[in-house]
Amino acid sequence: MKLSGALHNIRLRNKMLIIYFLSVLVPVILTNVIFYNITTNNVKKQKMQDLSLAIEQMRNEFLYQIDVVVGISTVLYNDSILNGYLDQQYDISSDYVFNYHSYITDMLEKYAPVYRAIQNISLFTDNNTIIYGGSVLAISDIEKEDWYKRLKSSRTSNPIIVRDSNSTIQPTISIVRKMNTAVGQAHYEKVIKIDLHPELIKQVFSNLMFEGNVILLADDVVQYESSPDENEEQGDTAHHATEDGAIVLEENFPSVEYLQGWRISGEFQEWKVLEEVRKSREFVIYMALPNVLVPTLIIIWFTRSLNVRLIRILKQMKRVKNHSFETIDNEETKDEIGQLTTEFNRMTSQISSLIHDVYKADIQKKELELQRNQTQLHALQSQINPHFLFNSLETIRMRSLMKSEKETAKIIHHMAKIFRKSLTWGNDLVTVKDELELVESFLQIQKYRFGDKLNYRIEADEASLEELIPKMTLQPLVENASIHGIEPIKNGGKIDIRIERKADKLILAIMDNGIGMDEERVKRIYSYLESEEVIGERIGMQNVIYRLKLIYGDRFQLLINSAPGKGTYIRLQIPVE
Repeated sequence: MKLSGALHNIRLRNKMLIIYFLSVLVPVILTNVIFYNITTNNVKKQKMQDLSLAIEQMRNEFLYQIDVVVGISTVLYNDSILNGYLDQQYDISSDYVFNYHSYITDMLEKYAPVYRAIQNISLFTDNNTIIYGGSVLAISDIEKEDWYKRLKSSRTSNPIIVRDSNSTIQPTISIVRKMNTAVGQAHYEKVIKIDLHPELIKQVFSNLMFEGNVILLADDVVQYESSPDENEEQGDTAHHATEDGAIVLEENFPSVEYLQGWRISGEFQEWKVLEEVRKSREFVIYMALPNVLVPTLIIIWFTRSLNVRLIRILKQMKRVKNHSFETIDNEETKDEIGQLTTEFNRMTSQISSLIHDVYKADIQKKELELQRNQTQLHALQSQINPHFLFNSLETIRMRSLMKSEKETAKIIHHMAKIFRKSLTWGNDLVTVKDELELVESFLQIQKYRFGDKLNYRIEADEASLEELIPKMTLQPLVENASIHGIEPIKNGGKIDIRIERKADKLILAIMDNGIGMDEERVKRIYSYLESEEVIGERIGMQNVIYRLKLIYGDRFQLLINSAPGKGTYIRLQIPVE
């Protein structure tokens, strides 16, 4: 109910804007954001898969080429004839030359043309009976090389992959291994060194569909880099730090013994990889703009059509309130606002006609009504002001004084005072002071009747004593408190009357500790405020409320606080005239 009431207080134009934001703009934006996020994630996921697959293919291709070279080294390692020729002691140099040209050169040179991965095959030995040259060289030539020291310290004959730092052509990656010793021959140290073709390595690591940097590392030392830093030399420094915002993918060789510690690392700038994502974002924006602009223009068009015409009707209605009965210039439209405008013009014309036709009759009717209300007010007051009782009470009082019944005479005096006030008040309004004197007399009579069972207190500030209130406003309320509130209880009855002025309001409060009223009785008294029936012979609370309605209309307030056994509190607030 609260939400519905709040919506009723929002202007129609703002309601249309709320509908637009909640039903069009927000759903469109959310839909496009969700669509963009899903598209971005899918594209990014696909690109990452493509990059991962490309790095994996490089790894497999590099491993394949290495495996080919390792296989050739194994063939040479197990070639007994080759090992025999290299371990043989030659007394005559021509014997070695013959063996070199008839077998060794053919054996070494037949692989290079067939396998593109091989650039050169070299054999090293410390057999001093051999004439060094060509593909067979002395070990003394490589004793200072780091890769040779590493090979020599190895306890196995497994191949080792090294990088030749002395080569002028980069990158130069070689497979080196110790050779077998021929059976029955003298033992000489022999080493096989097979150099991989640099261009083939570059080709393997340049097979990328995205711009990036592919790095071949061995124990975190750069062996090859497809896009090297100008200030970084391959093989001489550790791998540089990855730039912020870069995508890094790595592949290693966990099951290959001779490639332990080797890995391939691909580094790609995220903004380059996700360039298509940006294109999809632009596509989403281009799609979203019509979805937002077209409904916006339609909403503005419809809202203007409704708002302008409704405001025109509202302005004219305010003019009617100021007695301007001009009609609205209306185009014949068939929607609800057009029909409302037509009916408003018809109503305005009828009101104008009625005002001019029945104006005099209405004035006469109001004068008669005012006279009727005045007459009824006097009739109500006369019901509680019987003249003959005053004379009777005066007679009884004099008789009591003659018989020395002073207390009885005192009470009769108070009763006579009440009726004298009723007879002498010529106006409908009396001062608070006069009204309190009447109430004082009534309470003295009630105290005489109940004795110590009833106590009362009257308080009124000086500012309120000379203010005017309707005649007999407090007395019926005090009478109700005494008779209906205090009389049924056994003892300890108390009535408090408090009157004070606050600003332009006069507050009259009556409180008793009697038996109180149930909720139904309180509601019935409140219903007198809404009742339009003629009071007739009724007196008491209903009489007071009806007279206050006649005099003040809706400018007075009534508050009742009561419950069974809790007493009653009645508060009247009337304007200061």
